[in-house]
Amino acid sequence: MFLILVAIFGPFLLQDPLTYHQNLIDPTYQRPKTGVFYSGISWDHWLGVEPSTGRDMLSRIVSGARISLVIAFLATLLSVLIGTFFGILAGYFGGWIDTVISRAMDVFLAFPLLLFAIALVGVIPDEVAGIKDNNLRLLVLIFVIGFFAWPYIGRIVRGQSLSLREREFVDASRSLGAGHFYVIFRELLPNLVAPILVYATLLIPTNILFEAALSFLGVGVTPPTPSWGGMLTLAVPTYQTTPFFMLIPGLAIFITVMAFNLLGDGLRDALDPRAR
Repeated sequence: MFLILVAIFGPFLLQDPLTYHQNLIDPTYQRPKTGVFYSGISWDHWLGVEPSTGRDMLSRIVSGARISLVIAFLATLLSVLIGTFFGILAGYFGGWIDTVISRAMDVFLAFPLLLFAIALVGVIPDEVAGIKDNNLRLLVLIFVIGFFAWPYIGRIVRGQSLSLREREFVDASRSLGAGHFYVIFRELLPNLVAPILVYATLLIPTNILFEAALSFLGVGVTPPTPSWGGMLTLAVPTYQTTPFFMLIPGLAIFITVMAFNLLGDGLRDALDPRAR
């Protein structure tokens, strides 16, 4: 909750993450003049300033949190919607429908997603339907990550649906004349909310890592818009002399991923009746 609140309100409370402070940079070594390990930490810059540019690290970390969480949440939502839809269809109807959807899942899971994302983001036009620049890149990243991650949710939903469709309450609904639509939305889906919620929270950190990897490789959001992966890229040339600037975004990614993993484990323990 703290990370989400920081991502929402933090950018309004801090200084502009795009403002350069060249007066704080040593022109010879292209690193901050002061601070521990030449980090530039001061009362005005609590986490120091970036090498070469002098941009405030705290502001960029907080702004990067918003980018990472927006992409991760929306991509996870897309995955959950697609995975739940096809998972229920495969598990409930079975037969050739199950076979086709299951083979499609296998294809998506075997797809080289990272290479495809690099290739797709690299060839997108400057503007599509009035959407351009980073807004267009964000939509492409959300689509690529979410669309190709749905089989992870789909397999879980399919397995649960296979089990639920044989339960007594489903047979009772059918015996009373309930149609497929009613059984799926009134009998199966309410019983699938708990596992879907658990695995969705476990998929969020995976999407955060994937977005950071794409930004690190230079196919994420366009600089100078801050992103954690992009900050790691900027820190690579100076990590031997000023490792502090690689440590900060790395810890931000680590803490966020760990927090969502713990959230997913906690939800699984709380919502799993067998665990209780």
